Amino acid sequence: MDQQTAVELGRQAFWTMLLIGSPVLAAGLIVGLVIGLLQSLTQIQEQTVAFVPKIIVMLLVLSATLPWLIAQMVQYTQDLIVGIPGRW
Repeated sequence: MDQQTAVELGRQAFWTMLLIGSPVLAAGLIVGLVIGLLQSLTQIQEQTVAFVPKIIVMLLVLSATLPWLIAQMVQYTQDLIVGIPGRW
């Protein structure tokens, strides 16, 4: 395996990781910002108020996008396995 192939495999792995993690992380970020804004407006500084809704929304987004996430992981794995004979 040459350096270009290793860099390309790393780039594909990093891109797939970002693609898979982004829906859940974006949902947590948005809910965290909204809850933080509401907490600053109402001056309620309880940490569980922000923690529980974020976990619930992130689990809901994960369960909604799970088929797509699995399809992305399977596609990446298939591309990786199919490409083995040509890379070495």
